[in-house]
Amino acid sequence: MLFRIQHKTTYLYAGEASESFMEARLTPVDDERQRLLSRDFVTEPVGRVHRYADYFGNLVESFAVAHRHGRLVVESRSAVETQRWAPPHAALEISISEARQIFRGERLRLFEFLMPSEAIPMSAAVHRLANQFFKPGAELGATLLRLNHWIKETFRYVPGITRIDTPVTEVLTLKAGVCQDFAQVMIAILRSAEIPARYVTGYIETETQRKAAGTKNPPAALVGSAESHAWVEVYLPGGFWYPLDPTNDCVVGERHVKVACGRDSHDSTPTRGVFKGTRTEKLSVSVTMLRQEASSPVFAPAPAPLSV
Repeated sequence: MLFRIQHKTTYLYAGEASESFMEARLTPVDDERQRLLSRDFVTEPVGRVHRYADYFGNLVESFAVAHRHGRLVVESRSAVETQRWAPPHAALEISISEARQIFRGERLRLFEFLMPSEAIPMSAAVHRLANQFFKPGAELGATLLRLNHWIKETFRYVPGITRIDTPVTEVLTLKAGVCQDFAQVMIAILRSAEIPARYVTGYIETETQRKAAGTKNPPAALVGSAESHAWVEVYLPGGFWYPLDPTNDCVVGERHVKVACGRDSHDSTPTRGVFKGTRTEKLSVSVTMLRQEASSPVFAPAPAPLSV
């Protein structure tokens, strides 16, 4: 599938900021599931943009505005082609005890995705769930799908009931939240079970966007924010990352576009920064993700890949 994506963030200040420093993780990745066809990144006021790959391989665009300004606009426009992908059956059919043995041999390389992090701490409740789901003799792939389904069935999708910093323990008590919360609950359980997992941010084609594109024979509606979405990638024996969306109880497919990943939500925040001289009066974010015909024009050449 071919998508055109526009992500626009506007910071409106109460007065004038004397300086702003910002970094953005808004560039869709190039991997076995998707291809970045074009990309354009602009700021208003204009700032000199520096591009680099962070520790997790995400493309970061950082810039500074060193003069007075009353608002700051950050806009990313991309064209991305997605395709179906699945890991080898052997990587999913292995038993959990066999998978753990393999992961222990790769512990140093996978360390960040096996340990608690700032936003994903461990707790007794998390350990109980890990023991409940991950039995040594069970098949890894089937267990992952069962956990994915359990989160969808157990937790209610309720925007606004949690905050950006709501801990996993509170989400387990509330049994409600949004995609960020469900992804981090799933990651906590996986890491407690000694299964490496990482947090992913990106976009999904929501029902509203599908209708806007006039898609015929629509698939099931995907639930999530129109601004961004979060899901989980589970490491499988053989070096494969298996993407699962607990909010929608599905394997990530052609209607998902991956942008960034990390240990938790802090590592892949779309935009963040600091400014001097005032405070934020209003923050607005708008994202459009429209399906295109293969012959549709794209924006500008994508940036050259960075070595990491």
